[in-house]
Amino acid sequence: MPQIPLHYVDLRTFCYATEDEKRVEEALRTFLPDRDDEPFEIERVESEGHYGDRILVLSARVENADDVRHVLSRLADLESFDDLIDELDERVTENTELFLRLDKQAAFEGDVRLGDGITFRGKVEAYPAKKAKAVENAQEVLERLRDEH
Repeated sequence: MPQIPLHYVDLRTFCYATEDEKRVEEALRTFLPDRDDEPFEIERVESEGHYGDRILVLSARVENADDVRHVLSRLADLESFDDLIDELDERVTENTELFLRLDKQAAFEGDVRLGDGITFRGKVEAYPAKKAKAVENAQEVLERLRDEH
């Protein structure tokens, strides 16, 4: 895949008081590239729920082209990959952002499925910065990814 028309990918999930932080982090790492020297950095921000319960927000921004390729290659494992391509007009915003929700439990088990728990936001390159151009670029990269996978 020569060019990746994504400026960056943000991945984010919540770790609720009833969840094991290490397991939630492992689910998020399903999409992050492995590094031999050190693990990919995950930012942690502590927040509070409506009833005062602790919520930990885990997030990572992937900006390096090779790392973005890795994240996208994980998406190619989706069973519903063709449906994802068909839904791009609904998944790309006017701000040229591609949004997906991924299943956190499946990710913990090493699987990739659409669902709840992990938010994927990719900033799609588009010149001019219009939704139609962003949808076209996202479709091109995902179709190329599907064909290579």
